[in-house]
Amino acid sequence: MAESKPVVGVVMGSDSDLETMHACVKQLEAFGIACEVRILSAHRTPDAAHEYASTAAQRGLKVIVAAAGMSAALGGVLASKSTLPVIGVPMASGPLVGVDAALSTMQMPPGIPVACMAIGKAGATNAAIFAAQILATADEKLAAKLAQFKADQARKVLEKDQALRAGQ
Repeated sequence: MAESKPVVGVVMGSDSDLETMHACVKQLEAFGIACEVRILSAHRTPDAAHEYASTAAQRGLKVIVAAAGMSAALGGVLASKSTLPVIGVPMASGPLVGVDAALSTMQMPPGIPVACMAIGKAGATNAAIFAAQILATADEKLAAKLAQFKADQARKVLEKDQALRAGQ
């Protein structure tokens, strides 16, 4: 991955999000998608977050994944400074365990869209898959990898079903 130019930016508001967002990075790597990973805060480092988003396309990024908890402002801040698709991953943190972050991510004002995934690791994995689907609109090889991924998922479920029925 180090030799490939990153096309997905994975940005999180805190290092406490690293463990969860590892699922996103791992899934991107499984598809052969190069990414860069950053820690930037909408509230604590707003200038750096603005700089990151406003230069993302120039650096070759095609999609940004933004992980944040509580007020989850990061996705909206990045989307406000970029024309790239932004995918929000609400983190399971704070007293509401991510529900507040999910609601914040979903409640972007008109003109500042942020796609909202599920809370936590499932959302991190789905963010990578959604980013791959966006990229696959212009990449036939990646589209084939996604088709194989979905076929493999279906096969695994059917194998488990068959094993269950055989054991009854």
